[in-house]
Amino acid sequence: MATYATLDYDERDHVAWITLNRPEAHNAFDQAMRDELHSVWRSLRTNDDVRVAVLTGAGDKAFCVGIDRDEPFTAEEGQVFGTSNPFMYDDPGADLGPKQAGLWKPVVAAVNGMACGGAFYMLSEADVIIAADHATFFDPHVTYGMAAVYEPMQMLQRMPLGEVLRMSLAGSHERISATTAARIGLVSEVVPAAELLDATARFASVVASQPPLAVQTTLRAIWAANDLSREQAISMAPAILAHGMDPEAMAEGSRAFSSGERIEPRLR
Repeated sequence: MATYATLDYDERDHVAWITLNRPEAHNAFDQAMRDELHSVWRSLRTNDDVRVAVLTGAGDKAFCVGIDRDEPFTAEEGQVFGTSNPFMYDDPGADLGPKQAGLWKPVVAAVNGMACGGAFYMLSEADVIIAADHATFFDPHVTYGMAAVYEPMQMLQRMPLGEVLRMSLAGSHERISATTAARIGLVSEVVPAAELLDATARFASVVASQPPLAVQTTLRAIWAANDLSREQAISMAPAILAHGMDPEAMAEGSRAFSSGERIEPRLR
C-alpha cells in the first residue's frame, strides 16, 4: 500500500479512508497534497477491493481551509499560477476532486471542522457530505481582494443560487453552520463531533455492501443528469443502463427479494 507525505490512507471492508494530514496548516492543500490526492483518486479507479471512499481531515479544527497561502501565487512578475495569459490560467485546485480524476465510485466527505475556499473543490465533487456539529463553511476570497470564481461555480452543483451568492459575497464575515448547511441541502447529516467517523463508517459500509456495478452506474446516471438538461439525460439513460446491467448481481437480488427477508431500515 502506498504511503504519502500529506495524506493518511487506509483500506478496510471495501472502504478507502483518506485523511488530509496537514493539521499544522489546518489541512490547507499545497502542491504535494494536490498531486497525492489526485494520485489516490486515480488509483481507486482500478482498485476493485475498494467500493467507497471516505475523505476527511486530520484533527478537529478543520477539514480543509483551501490553498496554503505559502504556496507561490505568482511564478514571475505579472504572472498568476505560471502564465500572464488569463485564458491559460492554471487552476491550482483543478486536480483535487474525484470526478476530475475520472473516479465514479461513491465518495463520502466527513467534515470535521472548518471547510472554506479551496475545500470546495473536494466537497463539490463528493457524493454525500456528513458534518460534525461544529463544522462551518465559508469562502474568504473577496475579503482578501481575490475573486471567488471556480469554487462558487462548482458549489452551484450542491447549493441553491442565493446561498452560493451570499456565502461568496460575505467572505470572511459570515460562516454557514452545520445546521444551516443541512437545511440548504449541502450536508445530509449532522452528528456530534465524537460520532462523525462512526456515522460516516456506518453509511459507507451500507453502500459498500451493495453490488458495486449497480451503485456506480446509479452514481454516473445521477451526475450526468445533474450536468445535462432533463431531455439530454433521458436520452443517455438507455446507454448508461445497458452498461450497468450485471446479470449475476440481478439474479442474486431477485433471489434475495423472493426469500421474503427484508432489511430493517434506519430512519434518519
